[in-house]
Amino acid sequence: MRKEKRMKFKTSGVLFVFVLLMVYLSATPALADKASVAIEASQSTVKGSEVVIQLTVTHSANTDRHHIEWVKVWANNQELAKWEFSSTKLPEGVPFTREVKYKIEGDAEIKAEASCNVHGSKGPAILKISVK
Repeated sequence: MRKEKRMKFKTSGVLFVFVLLMVYLSATPALADKASVAIEASQSTVKGSEVVIQLTVTHSANTDRHHIEWVKVWANNQELAKWEFSSTKLPEGVPFTREVKYKIEGDAEIKAEASCNVHGSKGPAILKISVK
């Protein structure tokens, strides 16, 4: 009888570990790398000048099934540019860069965001440009 209890306990332990492993593996997509973007530009300039805004987009994959879906950039909440990608039109690599020019008429808030077709976005990056 004692041997049967040990076997039952051992089987329960193995089953418990298996269930934990399955829960962990099913949660992995939530821990996956989301798309992100970094913004580089001069943080202060004179009114009327043209600023070059460089975006660097990072992501963990670049395949037809898992890739950047879009990249957008705004200045003072007005969309400046948008790039869309698909399984047949992938970005050239990961990471990759894009460049936008923007004429400064006053203080500006530049916001950029990228999104993965599977996991979404880490959220927007924001850079403030002030006029001297």
